[in-house]
Amino acid sequence: MEPTTPQRTLVVRGPFRGHTGHDHHVREFVRSLAGLGVGIQLVDVPDWSPSRLPEPLADPWFETLAAPVASANTVHFCMPPQVTPGPGRLDVNYTMFEATRVPATWVAHGRRHALVVVPTESSREAWLRSGFPERCLRVCPLGVDPARFRPGVAPLDLVDRRGRRVRDYRTRVLNVSEVSPRKNLVRLVRAWLRATHTDDDAVLVLKLGRSQVGQTLRLLRDVDAMERGLGKTRRDAASILFYDAVLGDHEMPALFATATHYWSMSHGEGWDQPMLEAGASGLRLIAPAHSAYLAYLDASVARLLPSRQVPIRVEHDPWLATLVGGADWWEPDEDAAIDAIRDALAGRDGDRASACSRMVGELTWDRAAARLLEILDELDVGHERRGHMPCADH
Repeated sequence: MEPTTPQRTLVVRGPFRGHTGHDHHVREFVRSLAGLGVGIQLVDVPDWSPSRLPEPLADPWFETLAAPVASANTVHFCMPPQVTPGPGRLDVNYTMFEATRVPATWVAHGRRHALVVVPTESSREAWLRSGFPERCLRVCPLGVDPARFRPGVAPLDLVDRRGRRVRDYRTRVLNVSEVSPRKNLVRLVRAWLRATHTDDDAVLVLKLGRSQVGQTLRLLRDVDAMERGLGKTRRDAASILFYDAVLGDHEMPALFATATHYWSMSHGEGWDQPMLEAGASGLRLIAPAHSAYLAYLDASVARLLPSRQVPIRVEHDPWLATLVGGADWWEPDEDAAIDAIRDALAGRDGDRASACSRMVGELTWDRAAARLLEILDELDVGHERRGHMPCADH
C-alpha cells in the first residue's frame, strides 16, 4: 500500500528533546499537526536548554521527522532572538511573555518575521505596549490532551520525608515549576507554613524542574533563609515534598492524579501548562488573578487570588533582569492564598464547578493545531496578494 501523501507540509523548529515545558508543548503541537495530516520536518533549537529526557522516556518517533520538506513556512517555537530564518520561507515565531512589556530586542527581531503568534491576550498586550504592530500579532491558545489528562488515572506512588504515602493524605496540593524568581516558590512555601500546622492531614508536593544544575539546592537554601525570618520551619507545618525526578510525557498524568488541588503563586505566566493539565485532571485550582490565568480561568472554576501590579526586581538574576528590566509583573496576595489553603484543608472549597469540562471542551491540542493552521493559511493568502512579509523592515 502506498503511503499517504500529506495534504500540506511544514517546517517546525523548536526544542523537543528536553523536559522543559517548552519542549513539551512543541512535542504536543507536532503530534497534533501530524494527526491532522501535516507532513513535518522537525528541527531542534539546541541552545534552548541543556536538559534532555533520558532515552527510556524519549519518544523516538520525533527523531524520524528530520527529512526536509517543501514548505512555504517555518514555525519557530523559541524566543525571538533564537529564530534562524529559513531560506525561501516565511518565518512565524510562536512565543509568549510573562510580564507587561517585551524587551526592545524582541520587538526588533519580531519585525523581521512574517508573524508573531502568542497563546493569550496578556502576551499580545505585552507586545503591543512595547510598540509592536498589531497587524503582525495572532493569538493561538495551547491545549491539553484529554485522553491522558483526565480524572481516574492511577497516581504515582510518592512517599514524603515523614514516611507517609502522599495518596494517604486527605488534602494533597501540587505545584509544578521550574525554579525561577518568577515562579515565586519561596513565597508559596511561606504561605503554606503560615496556613498549616504539623498535625494537618495535608501535603504540599513541589515538582521542580531540573533544567539548571543545582537549582533545587539553591531553592532549599532560600527556603531555609525564609524560615529563619518567619520564625517557623517545615517541621512546624503540614508536610512538604520537594520532588525533582524527571518524568516523561506519559508519566505526568499520574503525577496530577496524586493531588486534590493545584496551586500557583506565580508572578506572571505566558500560559502555565500544568495549571491547564491540573484542571483537565479534575483538580481544584488556586491561581493568581493575572496574566494568562484570566484567559482560561474565572471564579466559577478556580479560587482566584487578588494580585497587584508591581515593578520587577531581579537584580540578583542578571539574565532575567536583562529580559524583563523596566517591566512590571504581579504580586499575588499572600493572605488570600493562606485563606484558600485553609479552606481547602477544611473542605470549604467545594462550591465551584470542576474546570475539567472547560479544559477538554475548549482547549485541546487538536484545536490548537487547527488554529495554527488557520493562521498559516491566512498568512499564505496575504503573502500571495501583497508579495511581501507583513512585518519585514524593508
